[in-house]
Amino acid sequence: MNFIDKLQKKKMIIGMIHVDALPGTPNNKYSISQIITKAVQEAILYEQNGLDAIILENMHDVPYLNRNVGPEITASMTAIASEIKKNISIPCGVQILAGVNLEALAVAQATGCEFIRVEGFVYSHIADEGLMNACAGELMRYRKMIGAEDIAVFADIKKKHSSHSITSDLYISDFAEACKFFLADGIIITGRLTSEEADINELQKVNKTHGFPFLIGSGITINNIEKYWNLADGFIIGSYFKKDGNWKNAVSGDRVQLFMQHVNNLK
Repeated sequence: MNFIDKLQKKKMIIGMIHVDALPGTPNNKYSISQIITKAVQEAILYEQNGLDAIILENMHDVPYLNRNVGPEITASMTAIASEIKKNISIPCGVQILAGVNLEALAVAQATGCEFIRVEGFVYSHIADEGLMNACAGELMRYRKMIGAEDIAVFADIKKKHSSHSITSDLYISDFAEACKFFLADGIIITGRLTSEEADINELQKVNKTHGFPFLIGSGITINNIEKYWNLADGFIIGSYFKKDGNWKNAVSGDRVQLFMQHVNNLK
């Protein structure tokens, strides 16, 4: 059963692993072996507590490059993903910031990961890294070329930390329809910033895009999961699972356990 089939059979809880700053980035403090060890520990913790999937992301690599990283980042993410896949059985996704989608797909294929999360799939927007143009045509051709059609592509729409004045005459449902038309496997909706709740009105509009899986990608907590429960196919959770609810911190086993107990009651 592929990732999309699994997603449509159950509401997935997907945990974020924000790998420590990678070699060559300004905040790097640890060797790649130390970074791998911590990421594997967090992945195992997530699986042991009943999460359905995880996503690896290089969020500590600030400031991000726009659509570009050095080979050391791609190599590091490959090493991390490879070791994690040896230690867990739940699906694993890859995202490389900012908008480094071809490399994320290559990492996923090389390591047996099941999906990627991408920025800038359709339409242009102004991110904090600068202008980011659409990449769907290039990405989906690359996926075909390397034989990676079994890796699902989930596209962020109206991306957080961005200005969307260029596309202010479009509804969020227009973004969703464009992603579907350009062959994405699903979409991700977030709040305006990391940890900010998604707009329920926007979620309801996207819900009308029948047969197209979508995830809520920010702002989910133990206190609000119930109101979003019937509005999405799954939930990506990062900040809430971290110590003190801060994405910069390590994953808190207590917070994960309490959240999953609550989710199991909802199910």
